[in-house]
Amino acid sequence: MNPTPPLTALTDLDAQLASAGYAVLDAASVRSLTGVDAAAQARWSGLWHDLPPDLHLKDGGRYRRRRHGCFLVEGGAVEPVPHRAHWQPVEYNALHGGIERWFEPLPAELAADPAWARLLAGLARPADALRGASRWAVEAHPFRIDCTDGIGRLTPEGAHRDGVDLVVVILVARHGLKGGETRVFDARGPQGQRFTLTEPWSALLLDDERVIHESTPIQPLDPAGPAWRDTLVLTYRRGGFQGP
Repeated sequence: MNPTPPLTALTDLDAQLASAGYAVLDAASVRSLTGVDAAAQARWSGLWHDLPPDLHLKDGGRYRRRRHGCFLVEGGAVEPVPHRAHWQPVEYNALHGGIERWFEPLPAELAADPAWARLLAGLARPADALRGASRWAVEAHPFRIDCTDGIGRLTPEGAHRDGVDLVVVILVARHGLKGGETRVFDARGPQGQRFTLTEPWSALLLDDERVIHESTPIQPLDPAGPAWRDTLVLTYRRGGFQGP
């Protein structure tokens, strides 16, 4: 049985992030925070069927598909930036750090959608509350992890931090799978939580300085059937994008 996420009321979001370093919002709270309605979410969901393969997996796997886009967000204004590589230092990503990873850009119909700007601006508000009002360098990663190889690794790099200020993991869909448990641990001690996101468009928010996170692999419920997990990961970082 999937462990139930410890949901946070939207009115308690800032206090929960400040005290525990993480919070889980249900889909209704995400819609209230961002002003992105269910119609926009449904409009976007089909885009996950057209994600190109991730060609940078160092474990040789074929289970991950993704795109990538970058934006600057400040005071409710959202500005796209020219397409750029995704880069992390090895101290945050021992498996894929230290290299420039180029992925296909976000679909134009997503990046230009007014609701997309509302999503990025709305999720900047808890980042502002956590660190103070800033100009946020935001990276957007739509992911599909499937079971092409019999198993799909959600976090092949293991338990990690991302080298940013706020990480937002939005569950878009789960199809025909088992596994995919999320684990969040205090970076300074043994305290932790385990749960499984199951509601489409619910979200996990993480203070990346305070906690480390990982997710367990997924497997198909039916060995002969397809299985995948779609997420949208957004990272907010002060001081610009990470780069070599």
